[in-house]
Amino acid sequence: MSFGNFSEWSSEVTDSEYEDRNNTVIQLWTTDASTVVICCIYIVVCVIGLTGNSLVIYIILRYAKMKTATNIYILNLAVADELFMLSLPLLATYTAIHYWPFGSLMCRLLLTVDGINMFTSIYCLTVLSFDRYVAVVHPIRSARYRRPSVAKIINAAVWVISLVVIMPIVIYAGTETAEDGGIMCNLMWPHPKSVWSSAFVVYTFLLGFLLPVVSICLCYILIIVKIRVVALKAGWQQRKKSELKITRMVMMVVAVFVICWMPFYVIQLMNVVLQNVDTRLTHPFVILSYANSCANPILYSFLSENFKRLFQRILCLRWLKRGAEDPLDYRAAAPCHRAAPRAEVIEAVAPVVDLSRERVDPPLRAAEGALLEAHGDHPAVLTLTERHDGSLSLRNGVCITRSTAM
Repeated sequence: MSFGNFSEWSSEVTDSEYEDRNNTVIQLWTTDASTVVICCIYIVVCVIGLTGNSLVIYIILRYAKMKTATNIYILNLAVADELFMLSLPLLATYTAIHYWPFGSLMCRLLLTVDGINMFTSIYCLTVLSFDRYVAVVHPIRSARYRRPSVAKIINAAVWVISLVVIMPIVIYAGTETAEDGGIMCNLMWPHPKSVWSSAFVVYTFLLGFLLPVVSICLCYILIIVKIRVVALKAGWQQRKKSELKITRMVMMVVAVFVICWMPFYVIQLMNVVLQNVDTRLTHPFVILSYANSCANPILYSFLSENFKRLFQRILCLRWLKRGAEDPLDYRAAAPCHRAAPRAEVIEAVAPVVDLSRERVDPPLRAAEGALLEAHGDHPAVLTLTERHDGSLSLRNGVCITRSTAM
């Protein structure tokens, strides 16, 4: 685990730096400077991660139309990343003072939370990828299962599975006294420790990285095959834009996860095989793994128009001025043309929803009070026609217009 492995690195640095009295002043200055830099990096990552993921959680919980099945999975990922960030202040303290001052109970708690959220993150991405697969490859059959209520049940199952997987951490996490008298927070494996430690590294690599990544890759391979087969069929082009935009965002989130976590697992496996790798090499990769949790909100802001618009609204406090409840920007997908020379265009409405094809609820209402309902990517559009007697008639059309009957 990232926190546990880093604790081992800290104890080794402590021994080499503070027991060896022959170190030069330059070496001590370099060590102190690097410690300050590392602590600052942890704090910056923590602030960005907590802020970004808190915004994601707030947006999904605050706005009813953001509570789609896909967004519920994103909410779960944001919660896992948020909890993952909470261990960084303690880790920065541990780095600065070179011993664990928070006691055995807090050590066990932090290692457990650190582990469960690391597994939960990759399992959330796996669920998101499978959601993309069924949405693109089996859109009709999966409609009844791709609901927020089902997504909440799956999210709960993800946390239970993660807790079961990290039971070795719950059992063996604790503190021990180093040779110099300092307290270390680590995993206290039974004898032979090297065998247990190596087995745990392989165990976490298989269940926390390799198998989920293989499953994710399989989902996207099937998605690509499906797209190539049906890309030219009637009706696919319109649906493709909404579904594949979400799929592209999830693919980018997965790719960043792999980039951030693969170096950490590679160095851990090298240490198991070679057993002479300097454990201090792990440190930058630990930072990179934590940085992944603050990268996801940034990706959402660039790849999702809804998240981007709401980030801007919240940060610029525009929602205070408008008092708007609706985070989505409803605009016409194509220009609205006049049906007759004397027709006056009132409003053209079409939902732009880049995070789900689910029904927009509640229904939209036109300016004149006519009910406008949209289902998936096929919004119902009505035309209001005012007759000489003052009554209004409704008919299907390409936009909402008011026209005077001749």
